[in-house]
Amino acid sequence: MTGLTLMEIEAARARIADVAVRTPLVRLALQDAPAEIYLKLESLQPINSFKIRGAANAIRAAAPGDRSGGLVTASAGNMAQGVAWVARELGLRATIAVPEHAPEAKLAAIQRLGGQVVKLPYDEWWNAIVTSRVEGIDGLFVHPVQDEGVMAGNGTIGLEIIEDLPTPDAVVIPFGGGGLTVGIASAIRALRPRTKIYTAEPETGAALTAALGAGGPTDVDYRPSFVDGAGSRRVLDAMWPRVSPLVDGAFPVPIADAAAAVRTLAERVRVIAEGAGALALAVALAGHAGSGKVVCIVSGGNINSTKLAEILEGGAG
Repeated sequence: MTGLTLMEIEAARARIADVAVRTPLVRLALQDAPAEIYLKLESLQPINSFKIRGAANAIRAAAPGDRSGGLVTASAGNMAQGVAWVARELGLRATIAVPEHAPEAKLAAIQRLGGQVVKLPYDEWWNAIVTSRVEGIDGLFVHPVQDEGVMAGNGTIGLEIIEDLPTPDAVVIPFGGGGLTVGIASAIRALRPRTKIYTAEPETGAALTAALGAGGPTDVDYRPSFVDGAGSRRVLDAMWPRVSPLVDGAFPVPIADAAAAVRTLAERVRVIAEGAGALALAVALAGHAGSGKVVCIVSGGNINSTKLAEILEGGAG
């Protein structure tokens, strides 16, 4: 199985209608832009990230008995907030495994929502992603990437894009594990099959770029950066057959270019984006997505205020 069905995505839309915001699609007015760029502002969700869509759909779709023992996830911060938000709504315990380099802005948001944070070295955290469990912690594990319900929730973004802009030439999606890509691309392929699907990932963890070049998942030299919500050391084996048929190209983004895109969003649109949220725009501004109507997914806006200030002052990330 590769893509999701429209029926699954439409069901997700009905299930999360009261919690996920229908985010605006706005034109980026840059006279020297190489394309007609539109921004899908998922940074305006209640948790400032698209992750509320997938988390709400997966958890609400689960049988009450399966989630009664609490919820568990492994996340750099945004899925964690989504799970904690829905757990609070349902009166459930939420335990979140985060990598040691997770930004304080995201950790503080998890704790405000009542989530219990467990910091792990990156290798242990990555193992939780691979195995779908956190050692020593019980509860329903909500996988941030390869959970069917999560991907269907993410796919609702694709429905909204086509309703607001029926003929996009390309959609650029930040790539972390592939759940966002599979969800959005499934909807776009069903509704507008000629639209190109591109992904953006930091060059410090460009696992999909490497996998497409090698013909399958391969390890890369992952290095943490301020772009904490995208990039990884390897495309998950279970996600490769789902992602690869849906993607027309993957582009690694230099960290300095991601910082420049954060700056552009703040200065020109007055939108705060985290590093991962600016990756798609960096790809579009570099001309990689072509010269037509290009939709960039601004996936989130959870960035440390000190890092944002540094970037706005001209820092390279």
